[in-house]
Amino acid sequence: MNDPYFFGYGSLVNRRTHVYAQSHPARLKGWRRAWVATPRFGVVLLTGVPAPGHSIDGLIAAVPGADWAALDAREAGYQRIAATGDTDHSLPHPADIAVYAVAPENMLDRGAHCILLSYLDVVVQGFDDVFGEEGVENFFATTDNWDTPIIDDRTEPVYPRHQTLTARQTDLVDSRLKRLGAELIPRAQVDLPPLY
Repeated sequence: MNDPYFFGYGSLVNRRTHVYAQSHPARLKGWRRAWVATPRFGVVLLTGVPAPGHSIDGLIAAVPGADWAALDAREAGYQRIAATGDTDHSLPHPADIAVYAVAPENMLDRGAHCILLSYLDVVVQGFDDVFGEEGVENFFATTDNWDTPIIDDRTEPVYPRHQTLTARQTDLVDSRLKRLGAELIPRAQVDLPPLY
């Protein structure tokens, strides 16, 4: 029997942030990404949202022995849902695939919630590593709610799986945010609640 897989479309694309070595590029059909506020955190989460006619790139990775406990704990703000029929991949065998998404009833009005730049950095680094600059462009194009303010915590990262970016990757993030007209707020100006 084959191990099940998860489809990652955000920080899970960054292989530096997890131990699931058997990973492969894949595409999830009928979905987009969005930054959403939830009751659990004082910052927004990146989630997948159903969107007929759209698709998002990401990674699938095997979950050995169907032991979901560690991944479920990491993705505690999300629910795990079946995505087998929506996923295009190059595996030589069929696979049961799940995706983590914020349940619609847990999506809040944004209020004072913000995106953590250290979180966004991790996501962009992953897309750059797996898909190159074109993949980074595609990530920004297939993600909604870029009007959400961004806390610049790059020098004092709040995100627990933060990574160090190369100068080129930092420029990939910063140039896209500038093009989007994103609002960056200095970390010192924000009183963040305990996170994660």
